[in-house]
Amino acid sequence: MKLYADRIPTAVRQLITDIVVVIWVYLWVRAGLWVHDMVEKLGVPGAKLESAGGGIADNLADAGGKVGKVPLVGDQLVKPFTGAADAARNLAEAGRQQQEIVDQMAVIMALAAVAVPLALVLFVWLPLRIRWIRRAGVATSVRNDPAGRDLLALRALAGQPLNRLAKMGPDIAQSWRNGDPEAVDALAELELSRLGLKGSRR
Repeated sequence: MKLYADRIPTAVRQLITDIVVVIWVYLWVRAGLWVHDMVEKLGVPGAKLESAGGGIADNLADAGGKVGKVPLVGDQLVKPFTGAADAARNLAEAGRQQQEIVDQMAVIMALAAVAVPLALVLFVWLPLRIRWIRRAGVATSVRNDPAGRDLLALRALAGQPLNRLAKMGPDIAQSWRNGDPEAVDALAELELSRLGLKGSRR
């Protein structure tokens, strides 16, 4: 597997692009975490409400338990405490639910913040990078083989711009069909150069 080109300008460009992409992903992940933390702060009131409601409910239940021990009227006196404790528990539950909603929103907002940037990396840059790695790997493995150089020449004829092929002579295609070694080598070198690779090492 070949990660970078042989030719310095192409290799430097690839390296810089890779570094920029890594920094890009890192910064957007950090941005997503920042958004998550900011949204999470909205859950603080809910946490306080849950804590306060739970504390009040416990205190009222404890007081009701003590009042309920009063002879004769204990059962009547405990009812208001029980009702107030239930109301406090409802407040605590509302605070807990508010925190859950905030937690979900924090995750959704964070994912939304990084979705598009990461999608650009995954569906634009990464496929192009993988395609170059595959092509460069194949080209490197066949560039020293005569049959492989013929394939590279064919690839050049099929994929190189016409103006570049025309500079090699009007009969370059015919020369390749006739098996002219010089034409094959010239076309193979042209294709290798397009990939940023050096020529044959024979």
